[in-house]
Amino acid sequence: MIARERLRALRNGIPIDRVLAIVDLPLKHSEGYCRFLCPLCGEFNTATNPRTNLARCFRCERNFNPIDLVMIVEGRTFLGAVDRLASLLEL
Repeated sequence: MIARERLRALRNGIPIDRVLAIVDLPLKHSEGYCRFLCPLCGEFNTATNPRTNLARCFRCERNFNPIDLVMIVEGRTFLGAVDRLASLLEL
């Protein structure tokens, strides 16, 4: 079992833009937003919200948090994604 505080730190402690770079998704900056290639539909109709630390694809209508992105892009399990992000925060 993973402590709630640890999950919160992983979810909010690594800026979403940094996670996008770590998982090596193509990025571009336009209109003041960091846009990324959606790992599900392959579109750039995306944006990040630093306030909520979420990434969103407007075509898929899907929000991604840091754990979701690592799971999807790197093909990891939930626990594998948690371990990967924890190594970045040294938790």
